[in-house]
Amino acid sequence: MLDLLITNAALPDGRTGMSLAVQAGRITEVAPGLQAQAHEAIDAQGYLLSPHFCDPHFHMDATLSYGLPRVNESGTLLEGIALWGELKPLLKAEDMIERALAYCDWAVARGLLAIRSHVDTSDPSLLPVQAMLEVKKRVAPYIDLQLVAFPQDGVLRSPGGVDNLQRALDLGVDVVGGIPHFERTMEQGASSVRLLCETAAQRGLLVDMHCDETDDPMSRHIETLAFEAQRLGLQGRVNGSHCTSMHSMDNYYASKLIPLIAESGVSVVANPLINITLQGRHDTYPKRRGMTRVPELMAAGVNVAFGHDCVMDPWYGGGSADMLEAAHMGMHVAQMTSQKGIHACFEAVTVNAAKVMHLEGYGLAQGCDASFVLLQARNPGDAIRLRANRLKVWRKGKLLAAAPEQVARLDLPGRPADVRFTAPSR
Repeated sequence: MLDLLITNAALPDGRTGMSLAVQAGRITEVAPGLQAQAHEAIDAQGYLLSPHFCDPHFHMDATLSYGLPRVNESGTLLEGIALWGELKPLLKAEDMIERALAYCDWAVARGLLAIRSHVDTSDPSLLPVQAMLEVKKRVAPYIDLQLVAFPQDGVLRSPGGVDNLQRALDLGVDVVGGIPHFERTMEQGASSVRLLCETAAQRGLLVDMHCDETDDPMSRHIETLAFEAQRLGLQGRVNGSHCTSMHSMDNYYASKLIPLIAESGVSVVANPLINITLQGRHDTYPKRRGMTRVPELMAAGVNVAFGHDCVMDPWYGGGSADMLEAAHMGMHVAQMTSQKGIHACFEAVTVNAAKVMHLEGYGLAQGCDASFVLLQARNPGDAIRLRANRLKVWRKGKLLAAAPEQVARLDLPGRPADVRFTAPSR
């Protein structure tokens, strides 16, 4: 007898009337019209079954701290960094843990079961690192939480920056991070990229670097990151986050740069909600959108994903752990409104993000982990348009969250206006 059988589901690739069989936490079969005995049988009623959402770029050490000790009035990246600097001496581990766990509850309810969080290593106490390592341990049954050693104040710019980052890695942080555009000079920024990539190569770790989060078209550390990935044999193990300077670069240079990124195997994570909020702040009109060149990078074969980046913290007062919100904003900012573009935005918060994070067993194929979400939508386009309700969320075959009994009032093609869905109590 199966543990779980889901029937009559739509899948993101366009197949409908599909069934998934689950045994011992893994998908054992995917086919139309399966019939078998199961401890739990779910009729998806034609709704969309998707692999769970992934956030490949977040800052969990700062989340839900909005208004502490004050609000970012200018809305700029630099005031956010300054405000975080004011907050750090006031931080307590138990408060950071409590806020992060509350956010993880939000995440599970929204089908977000994998998060890569950058964690500040600038303070010698490594308090944020220790707090987030505790969170990682506590949420392990529900969320794959990857931690990035992130020298917010610059690994070379801040005293003891290199030693602090190395100690964070020794404590068990998973990924090497950096912020080269915040070092004191372009040359020092390039040196930090080289140093951090060498550290990752020596330790056998992945790299995820805040890269060129600026409107300055001359900030070109992504070029150095691509070079170092090739020099050190790190192809496929390196990610550049933000890369917003590419929005301001001239087209000729971008036409040279994008193939170099593709050749190096470096992936890119854009953060649509935050990029559109923080960038272009010094412009009058016309105002730059700031987000990196997503469709052009995708067309060149670069793996591009979307992150949420911030939720109610010194940089951003909004957010709700909803990766469909990030996909929705990305679709608009990148003007990816074709059917192909919309589908690519859905993949940017699912399969592409999972690739950035090197998640094993991800997907809706035989042998994959039975970790997925049933969405109140018929296809990825409707899921993004509606920021669809999460009807049920499973991790490795275990039901983690379910919508309460409700009457759904959605005029979806081919369905009556009122569709009753009954969910078991949690």
